[in-house]
Amino acid sequence: MRFLVSLVFAVALATTASSDVTSRNGGASSSQMLAKGKDGGVDGISFFRPVLSGVLYRSGFKGGDKDRTGLSDGQRKALCSEGFSTGFYADFGKNTEYGRTSCGNGSFDYQSARSSRPKAVMTSIHNVIENPGQGPVLVHCMWGVHSSGALSAMALVQFCGWSEERAKAYWNEARNGAPCSGGCDKWIDAKFSKFSVDLNLKISAQQQAAICPK
Repeated sequence: MRFLVSLVFAVALATTASSDVTSRNGGASSSQMLAKGKDGGVDGISFFRPVLSGVLYRSGFKGGDKDRTGLSDGQRKALCSEGFSTGFYADFGKNTEYGRTSCGNGSFDYQSARSSRPKAVMTSIHNVIENPGQGPVLVHCMWGVHSSGALSAMALVQFCGWSEERAKAYWNEARNGAPCSGGCDKWIDAKFSKFSVDLNLKISAQQQAAICPK
């Protein structure tokens, strides 16, 4: 009996995790956006955090990705099963094999990204916003603090109307005190110098209310 209860509870947790990932529930709280140590239900993932509810999440690897090989086949299938449609490895995946992974009726498209060239990521996020049946985007980097954070901060400016100053403050707080080569202000300023709001990717106030942070 105890085993049955435990099994039901585990299934319930899995269902909740899946629905949370795809749900556009009015935006994440500050504590959710800055949470430490979460894995999103995927083994080997670290600093899994919501950015735009049901649309954009960010993460890194537990212990980093020293070989620059990116998400394993098992991790891609797990993300696909959770409902993710797209993944981007920002800046570090020089030894990564990208491509599409299938799971049941879904698929997960894994791509390379650069935090200094954010257009492809912003376009993909916009695509998901405009197509509610499409699963969310995961942006990750080696550790989950610098490059994935920069692209997430840019998305908050692009889609939620955040000021650049507010977005940089979020990036700074979410990097968990990790150092930056050449200084952190200089690092994030250099990334934002390559970014500007694309008027072609604007979304409605109703869409913002469903996905932007509280």
